[in-house]
Order: sequence, then structure tokens, then C-alpha cells
Amino acid sequence: MKRIAALALMALMTTWFTAAQAATTIRIGHIRATNHPSHMAVLKFKELVETNSKGRIEVKIYPNSQLGDPKQMFALMQTGDLEMVYGGINTFAWIKGGEAYEITSIPFLFKDYDHMRRSLQSDFFKPIQEAAEKSTGIKVVNINGDTAPRGLTTRDKPVVKADDFKGLKIRTAASPVSLRAMQTLGAMPQQIPLSELYMSLKTGVVDAQENGAIVVQSSSLYEVQKYYTRTDYIRDIETFYMAVDKWNQLSAADKDVIFKATEEAGSFETALTQKQLAEVYDFLKTKMTVLDADLPSIQTRLEGIFNDYEGVKWPTGLLAKIKNIQNK
Repeated sequence: MKRIAALALMALMTTWFTAAQAATTIRIGHIRATNHPSHMAVLKFKELVETNSKGRIEVKIYPNSQLGDPKQMFALMQTGDLEMVYGGINTFAWIKGGEAYEITSIPFLFKDYDHMRRSLQSDFFKPIQEAAEKSTGIKVVNINGDTAPRGLTTRDKPVVKADDFKGLKIRTAASPVSLRAMQTLGAMPQQIPLSELYMSLKTGVVDAQENGAIVVQSSSLYEVQKYYTRTDYIRDIETFYMAVDKWNQLSAADKDVIFKATEEAGSFETALTQKQLAEVYDFLKTKMTVLDADLPSIQTRLEGIFNDYEGVKWPTGLLAKIKNIQNK
């Protein structure tokens, strides 16, 4: 009897060990706080992948810049030390080989989320994506997940029109497009990790920052800023990235599980974001002075300043194709 029990235990342990060996672990990082819709989307992704893979895949989540900023996490994917990132499509331009995606940061280019997503998933964008994936070793699994368009917060003075930007110490994304836009407006842009932004604003390292309203709420930036100006000047889409080598190692079935999970999780974030935006603006009005920007003055100042990027950072004619989609 004891021998039978021992053999049964050995068989059980062998089965467990084999299953453990067969299981795939996917580590996914992002920069958002744990109360942000992006984190909720990654939690949904984890739930869907683990359930629908029937335990073949385990997902471990690293939120709130635990693994660094987007550029650092891309580097971890390239060295095989991280499998996935959930972050803005804007950030793909921050690494060598992804420069064409600078076009996604052009102020006022995209009318809304639908226009931006249709542009990035269009036939004319496919060769750009394929070239970027080959050059960087990072696969764009799915571009899906609306984020609040970027607005502006300031500490000491309201910024509404183009001239108000002069001399403003502002934290911006690490994007040549964002930097050039702010410099053209007369501001002094600086790069600070999102995880350090609150203290930088509180201590006066910078006086302003540009992020969506949901980030202003979720990161409590309203505690150290007096004014929020609705510019909605740059849009972004959260994107599921995976190391190409890791993607290629997956079975067709597991690729299907992951892609379907990104589609559902990204759509989940989109719904959350769109639902929360009105509520967030109402909340911020109780904590800050919320202003509407003088958009014509800002748009006029920025008009044509990226024309020299055509044929350099992105293919000639790409801007026109994106604008043509908007007009359809």
C-alpha cells in the first residue's frame, strides 16, 4: 500500500514538474499608477491570458515604472530580460529603429482616438511597422487602448495662449517632436520620469507638465499644481509590445490567446478612459482652476515646424495620408 502511495506521489510530482516546465511566464511592465485605466487593462489581460491558456501562460505585472521608463523597458525586452510592455505608441519613437513613430506625437494631427487607430492600422502604415519591428526586435502585438489627450498643468500662472509658454519650465515626454513644439512656443522642456514627477513639481524643479487629465488625477498632480489647461494637443494609444524572439517562440495557439486578450483588454481600457474623462474633469474643477486653451494661437505658432521631418524621420507623404483618413 505504501509503495502504491509512493508511486502515485512520484507520478503526481512528475506531472506537476512537467507542467511547471511547460508553463510560459510573461512579465509585463508599464509606467502608470495602479489606479489608472492602463493598469486595469493589464489586469484584464492577465486574467484573460491565464484563463484562456488553461495555465500554460502566467502573467506577472510590474506597474508604476518599477522596471524603468519606456525606453529602459524597451531595452530590457531587447536583451531578453522582459517579455512585454504596455505603453504609448508615441514611445516607440524613443528607440533606434522606431523613429517613424515620431509622427504620432505631432500636435493636433489626430482628430480623435478612432482617427489615430485607423491611421496606425492602415495598409500604408504596415510597412512602417514591419520595418520598425525588424530593426528594434520589438513586435507591436496590438495598438489598442485610448488614453486621455494631453493637457497642461502649471503651478504659478495660467497658460492659455501661445505667448504664455515663454520661459515656462515644463516636463515633457522624451520626444523630439514634443521638445521642438515646446521650444517653438518659448518654453524650457525637461525630461523627468513619471514616477519622479510629483516631487519635481512640488519642489519647483519644473513648474509645469503635460499629461492627460486622468494621469493628473491618478498621480495626484493637482496637489502641486494650480491650473489645468485643456489643450488636447497630443493623442496617444496604449500599445502591447512583445520581444520578437519571445513572440516567435510561442505556439500559434498561444499567439492567438495573447492577441485576443490584447484586443479585449485594450477595448476595456478605452471604455474606462472615455467613461472616466468627464468624471475626472469634474473632479479637477474642485481642486484646480480648469481653463480652455486659445488653440488658434498655439496651432498658428506650431504650423509647419515639422515639415523637415518628412522623408527623414518618416516616409514622405505620410502626413498627407493620415490627414486624408481624417477627411473620409
